[in-house]
Amino acid sequence: MTDTRRRVKVYTLNEDRQWDDRGTGHVSSGYVERLKGMSLLVRAESDGSLLLESKINPNTAYQKQQDTLIVWSEAENYDLALSFQEKAGCDEIWEKICQVQGKDPSVDITQDLVDESEEERFDDMSSPGLELPSCDLSRLEEIAELVASSLPSPLRREKLALALENEGYIKKLLEIFHVCEDLENIEGLHHLYEIIKGIFLLNRTALFEVMFSEECIMDVIGCLEYDPSLSQSRKHREFLTKTAKFKEVIPISDPELKQKIHQTYRVQYIQDMVLPTPSVFEENMLSTLHSFIFFNKVEIVGMLQEDEKFLTELFAQLTDEATDEEKRQELVNFLKEFCAFSQTLQPQNRDAFFKTLSNMGILPALEVILGMDDAQVRSAATDIFSYLVEYNPSMVREFVMQEAQQNDDDILLINLIIEHMICDTDPELGGAVQLMGLLRTLVDPENMLATANKTEKTEFLGFFYKHCMHVLTAPLLANTTEDKPSKDDFQTAQLLALILELLTFCVEHHTYHIKNYIINKDILRRVLVLMASKHAFLALCALRFKRKIIGLKDEFYNRYIMKSFLFEPVVKAFLNNGSRYNLMNSAIIEMFEFIRVEDIKSLTAHVIENYWKALEDVDYVQTFKGLKLRFEQQRERQDNPKLDSMRSILRNHRYRRDARTLEDEEEMWFNTDEDDMEDGEAVVPPSDKTKNDDDIMDPISKFMERKKLKESEEKEVLLKTNLSGRQSPSFKLSFSGGTKTNLTSQSSASNLPGSPGSPGSPGSPGSPGSVSKSTSQMAAITTKGGLVGLVDYPDDDDEEDDEDEDKEETLPLSKKAKLESS
Repeated sequence: MTDTRRRVKVYTLNEDRQWDDRGTGHVSSGYVERLKGMSLLVRAESDGSLLLESKINPNTAYQKQQDTLIVWSEAENYDLALSFQEKAGCDEIWEKICQVQGKDPSVDITQDLVDESEEERFDDMSSPGLELPSCDLSRLEEIAELVASSLPSPLRREKLALALENEGYIKKLLEIFHVCEDLENIEGLHHLYEIIKGIFLLNRTALFEVMFSEECIMDVIGCLEYDPSLSQSRKHREFLTKTAKFKEVIPISDPELKQKIHQTYRVQYIQDMVLPTPSVFEENMLSTLHSFIFFNKVEIVGMLQEDEKFLTELFAQLTDEATDEEKRQELVNFLKEFCAFSQTLQPQNRDAFFKTLSNMGILPALEVILGMDDAQVRSAATDIFSYLVEYNPSMVREFVMQEAQQNDDDILLINLIIEHMICDTDPELGGAVQLMGLLRTLVDPENMLATANKTEKTEFLGFFYKHCMHVLTAPLLANTTEDKPSKDDFQTAQLLALILELLTFCVEHHTYHIKNYIINKDILRRVLVLMASKHAFLALCALRFKRKIIGLKDEFYNRYIMKSFLFEPVVKAFLNNGSRYNLMNSAIIEMFEFIRVEDIKSLTAHVIENYWKALEDVDYVQTFKGLKLRFEQQRERQDNPKLDSMRSILRNHRYRRDARTLEDEEEMWFNTDEDDMEDGEAVVPPSDKTKNDDDIMDPISKFMERKKLKESEEKEVLLKTNLSGRQSPSFKLSFSGGTKTNLTSQSSASNLPGSPGSPGSPGSPGSPGSVSKSTSQMAAITTKGGLVGLVDYPDDDDEEDDEDEDKEETLPLSKKAKLESS
């Protein structure tokens, strides 16, 4: 996993004094030989390129700001900044910098700033703290200027924060706020806005504790209503006290919990609505505010989770039929908010949270809620269900399978989800899209568990296809009873497109379950009716579904397609599209091109035999002519099985040897021939050899005349074996009778020593020669009429080599010469 502690953004200051983002990467420190010193290195997280290489100079002033920012200047007009994702990473790099410069890591600045005057520098070093002006109405401008001037300097910001904490200054400022409001002193209220905003940017938890306390928080929000940049003040307090109402759907007995909920809501409101949108560096200054809200939410979830009485009452009222509609809506909204808060928890705490909800019966409760008529309640319940599915889909699957043993299909939770998807009244089908995503997660085998005792995939998919698939496909089947869709409005088309998307996913991932369903229910034929839809996106969805099926190259599917003539709607759509160059045209051509390239013989023959007349005039692509050529090749091979068999032998990878092997064997054969010719003569008569060549050449020559286009591998092998003017050293030719030709391998199992026709039998008839031991692994072809056979037993090679060695010593000299010369 990537170390997020060292993850940083690199910034440089441009001529307009604005910070430019130079990229995101991971920072490290190390000695760089070229720079002769310890340096900071940042490598981009995208491609590993070097974003920054900066030597840590002993005299450079480095500033640490807001716990996650390090800023420094490398030249007069070249300022740099590293903004860290995590405080821990910033602290690590800061320690390295301080170590090089010999400074204490507790400081926020390693050197005196160049742009500070001597007087300011002396003041910072000598004064133990920052002295605040007296908190009077007349000195508000002075206080505002002091706060604004302290923000750029980490040291002065630290001193200001300490002074505000020690003197209880914030409460005094809020008292003046009441005075200014009573006197309608707008100028004073504007100064207070600047002061309070500056205090937020000090980023101190201790100050937030004071500002967000029950007695102070509304006054702080009041100060932030008077933004000098606005012509009129905002009414935030009025909204929080009159418009926003706190509802206890279940009475909360713990006062601390109640106060924490109020506080969190108000602080969240300040962050989202009251404070102006922060710049890049101000956002880092508000990191403590984010953390304050985060930890408050964690505390709230933990306190509610521990209150068993509260949760028990919540689920009891949710499922109680006597609960009125308004109350139930409030309960569901509360539960939704509760689940949303849980997303802030750490993984182990989130596990405990959802386990608690599961034990309390959240899934049966959702089933009851989803069966209600109130659309808002169902929408909230859907959001809750999505949290559960994303957290643990296996938990949901286990529940629905157990439920199926007790209830009818109509009231199963997963079928309720499908029905809500189908009945979504939103014209854009926003809810249906969300529910389809949840169904896809539930039927995705990738997140299903497999144990030694049970396989979740097998069990759940068996359940889904038996109890749920008919509900999912019902709108599709109802709308495709004729040759064109019964309803073709936009909303229906969108819904059918969603269903097809899920079915396409199933084709890809569910293998035999979906195959059986499609073939038994004739689903593909019904889907292809949608090719006639006026909505192009729906027709393309239907085409994509068929393309996914063809892409599997499954002969069960292919036979089903051919038997039902399921290319007809596609060809019809292609012809109706005419000469328009659009996505439909390209998608259909691509499908036929796939069939041609992959050489799916059954579909090729079916398309050409049934639809060639409709497609033969399409000449702006070569796809259909290529299909026709494939078809003719198939027919020719069927008409001449001898050539088809020979071709298949030569193309068979098991017996094909590469060019280097053939050349080596050929060279060895010729060398052996030259060495041994002195001791004997070849005994194959020239006429016999010519006859053997002619016997083979005759059908191949005819085949070559009929077929001008041959694959390069076939040419190479055929030329070597038949057209070179001599026999390949890998073959031994023998014949008896004019119509029978044998090409036999020395390793043939039928030619064992001592058997008639074996290489080592001196008296075997019709066996004029053999091949030397070095060429024992050979192809063998036996042709008799239309029959072609191939025998190759490589496991027998070693045994036969030993036998050949013994025989060579005992063979007559002339026999040995015969073997070698052939």
